[in-house]
Amino acid sequence: MADAGSAAEPDARFRAALADGRLELQRCSQCLRWTWPAALQCTSCSSWDLEWRPVAIAGTVFTWTRTHHDFPGTEGLVKPFVTMVVTINDTPLQLMGLLEGPSEAITIGAPVTGRIIVDSRINNGNNQGSAVFRWQMAAEVQSEPGGG
Repeated sequence: MADAGSAAEPDARFRAALADGRLELQRCSQCLRWTWPAALQCTSCSSWDLEWRPVAIAGTVFTWTRTHHDFPGTEGLVKPFVTMVVTINDTPLQLMGLLEGPSEAITIGAPVTGRIIVDSRINNGNNQGSAVFRWQMAAEVQSEPGGG
């Protein structure tokens, strides 16, 4: 079996990669199905041969919302803020995070790039803070001079 994690913490490798600023997601070596949340056995073909694959922190906007008011857990965020669910490129998996930068260009399907930060304001139970995603709208593709 590939490094799928322990029964107690199947997502330990995911969290360790995030703490290093990387994104690794789990995929079945047999049927090639991506799995999230992390599992010990493929939910599609029942294989135990799951592997962790490095994945670019980029994707497309699946949905988003702009929040203008406080609620528990958002006290440290400047209002309004935009929360996004992003479909990660080359996978069907979706991850959530906050938008950094201007929000005028947000549309469903728009390309975004991301980064991972460890936010000490978010306690994951071990008093070390939690890794969170921060998304930015991908740079517009510039037209070549003389292009159509």
